[in-house]
Order: sequence, then structure tokens, then C-alpha cells
Amino acid sequence: MTDPDDGARLAAALSGRLASLTFVDRTTEQVTELLIDAIAGWGTAQGWRVYRRAASVVPLPPPMSGQRSVIDIACARPAAPPVVIEVDHTDRRRTVEKLLAEADAGRVPIWVRWGARGFVEPPEPVRMVTVPVTARRGEAGARLHSRQPARQLPPPEHRAGPVAAGPPDSLFDPTGGS
Repeated sequence: MTDPDDGARLAAALSGRLASLTFVDRTTEQVTELLIDAIAGWGTAQGWRVYRRAASVVPLPPPMSGQRSVIDIACARPAAPPVVIEVDHTDRRRTVEKLLAEADAGRVPIWVRWGARGFVEPPEPVRMVTVPVTARRGEAGARLHSRQPARQLPPPEHRAGPVAAGPPDSLFDPTGGS
């Protein structure tokens, strides 16, 4: 039996790793590939075997029902259940179904969702990692996505000496300063 907190710990660790990922004006395909690369790097850094486009337990629908669907990233962990990770920028029902089937097969399912809109939590035991981005239309009309670190603004300057009282500013004087 798998540890129910394993998925939560893994999702939190992956979220922390992806929090530092930044990019500017990337296409949908480029963002997805950047995320997959970052996730593969995270899995490798854990000492796991990482497989891209690994076979899923879910068969493809007809007419290709003899073949299997694929998972974006699968990680084989020593002495622990495998981790399967799907990366999407849209809310796909088929992805949720696939991850639930993977969970039924004993794998730890994580759904990495990225985009500029709200994210709907998937059913248990699927864990979600969100990667908010901004989007804009490029010159050719293509949708471009960016993710930049939050700007840390310095605190405002303060006067070194005491503040002296002066005449009221007319902006704040209820009589209009006259």
C-alpha cells in the first residue's frame, strides 16, 4: 500500500523546484517543453530513473486501441512506487482519467498545470502543481507566455530627522485652503 502523504510531499517538492523557473515570450509548445525538461531534471536530481513519454496503463481509443497512451514523465524510485507526471495548459478530462488509472495501478500521479487562468483541483489521489504565467498576443497573433520572478521592491526612503508640522496642504483641508 502506498503512503497517502507521499504524493503531497512530492508535489510540494516539485512545486518548489518549478517556482524558480522563468521565461519570456515562449509559445505554448516551448513552455510545455521547458516544464518537462525542468521536471526531468528534478527527477534525475532525486537519483531516480526518468522516462519521457513513458507508456501509460491506459489504452488509446479506437482505432488505435492496441496501443497505449503515454505519460509525459515517469520516474522509477528505488523501494517506492513510481511517480507519473502529466503537463498541461488546459483542463483535460482525459488527463484526469489517465492519472486516476495510473493511481489505481499503484503509481503516484501528479498533474502539472500551467496557464494564466484558474485551476480546478483534480480528484484524490491526483496531486496538482500549478505554474501561473502571463499571456499576450505576439506580433503575428501567436499567444506568448511569460513567467518572471516577483519583483522585490526596496522599502521606501524615510527621513532621517524629525518631521516638522507646517501649514495644512489644501488637498486635505476641508475648507479648500481659503
